[in-house]
Amino acid sequence: MLVTDARVRAAYAEGAGIYRILPAAVAIPESQDDVVTLVRQAAESHVALIPRGAGSGMPGGNVGNGVIVDLSTGFSDLVVDPHSRSARAGASVTWAEVNDAAKPYGLRLPPDPSSGAFATSGGMVATNAAGPRTVRYGSVRGWVEALEVVEADGRVRTVRRGEGSGERFTLTPDTRHLISDRFPRTRKNSSGYALDRFAQTGDEVDLLVGSEGTLAIVTEVHWSLDPIPPDIAGAALGFADLETMTEAVLYLVSLKPSALELLDESLLQFVPEAPRVACLLLVEFERETGAAARGVVGDAVRGLKHSVIHVQTAVNRAGLEQLWSVRRLASPALARLPPTQRSLQVIEDGCVPLAALGTYIAGLRAAADRRGIPVAIFGHAGDGHVHVNALPDTTRDGWREAIQGLFDDVTDLLLRLGGVPSGEHGVGRLRAGILERFYGADVMQLFREVKRAYDPLSILNPGVIIPATDWSPVAALKVGAGAAAIPEDIATRLREVERSAAWATPKLELAH
Repeated sequence: MLVTDARVRAAYAEGAGIYRILPAAVAIPESQDDVVTLVRQAAESHVALIPRGAGSGMPGGNVGNGVIVDLSTGFSDLVVDPHSRSARAGASVTWAEVNDAAKPYGLRLPPDPSSGAFATSGGMVATNAAGPRTVRYGSVRGWVEALEVVEADGRVRTVRRGEGSGERFTLTPDTRHLISDRFPRTRKNSSGYALDRFAQTGDEVDLLVGSEGTLAIVTEVHWSLDPIPPDIAGAALGFADLETMTEAVLYLVSLKPSALELLDESLLQFVPEAPRVACLLLVEFERETGAAARGVVGDAVRGLKHSVIHVQTAVNRAGLEQLWSVRRLASPALARLPPTQRSLQVIEDGCVPLAALGTYIAGLRAAADRRGIPVAIFGHAGDGHVHVNALPDTTRDGWREAIQGLFDDVTDLLLRLGGVPSGEHGVGRLRAGILERFYGADVMQLFREVKRAYDPLSILNPGVIIPATDWSPVAALKVGAGAAAIPEDIATRLREVERSAAWATPKLELAH
């Protein structure tokens, strides 16, 4: 199904991030054969294809001026095998659907993106998605057993873990040394092709995960599942300053938490129920017994008794749900911003070494103050991974230049601290042009060689990871005088989808 109707194209012009780019057309395949046909036609006519799931991705990898390939509905097969602790999920199947199907067997997919209610299997693989529990269980890459893909020449393959590096791209001893020398040492990284992991494992699966639809189109994912831990407990811990918080994070990580989240005062101010602290850590411990879970919470509180200024504990799932409600209340609060103020995800995914966490947050605050842009800061403290919502007044003169300046300032800050620009959301279009600053020209050349090996015609998501020649992080914004014109009713509906996180809404509904 290929649609060129102007209203439908408008409905697909935005994702969850900052961009509005009208596609040339929208394709809604219903089978793998449809995808094969589409890819072969695109190769013949040199038309760009932009694979897309729910559209909840932040950095612009799900929008573009070619043909949007909507994989959010036609690939919904799901089979759970409790004996092998695995699930086969079509690209359209969400994280929530996988876990709902696995739960009766006492199983789950542990990485838990906060977008899990609508994040599709294909989308999670594309960005190497992660979430709060990544501090213990890693990102989704480690839970992918196999991928069914359509390659840029229309060939269909099943790429299985343990079956080697494939025929497309291989590493030499020199390139292995280069990768070891140049890749950052952060706990999380979704910034470009995972050549470091590929070098370690020799598994082609690891190269395809996190490739953001630039190497192949994923139509099915084979997930590995894990038993649901029997017991859980946790605590909310408030701190008066960032230095004390950072020391606490290093201690808490040593206790092997299943989640360790950060809410900065810049976000807490939007939640009336939140404690008045400089920063709040929410820590969760999953253990085999209730006594063990309660015991480690006690260890955490005792170990930090001289540094915390707020403590609240929970010893069961119900109590923990209540404890974490402050985090859930933050997003709706941001959605209630005045119409002149927009939440823009421009610097929203940086990750730094754990010891640099407080320095990074202080630097973020300072850069935002310098540019006159309010921000809301939160993230996954246990991984040194910070999300930032920039909240500019888009009626103010110079706001776009201020956003560009903030982007540049934070890029410089991440470089100084040995960080990466994306911990879990991917590079997209937003960050493609700065990758060379983090990796150097030689690694960037390796990235280009990977792209050419899999997609020599560059028809799969061009401009993502490998930057376009006219790259600019703040071009094609969805707000401001320069935004692409779309019907006003569709713009309003897209805004409501964004405000209410209703990304599961079929985009065709927005056009009718």
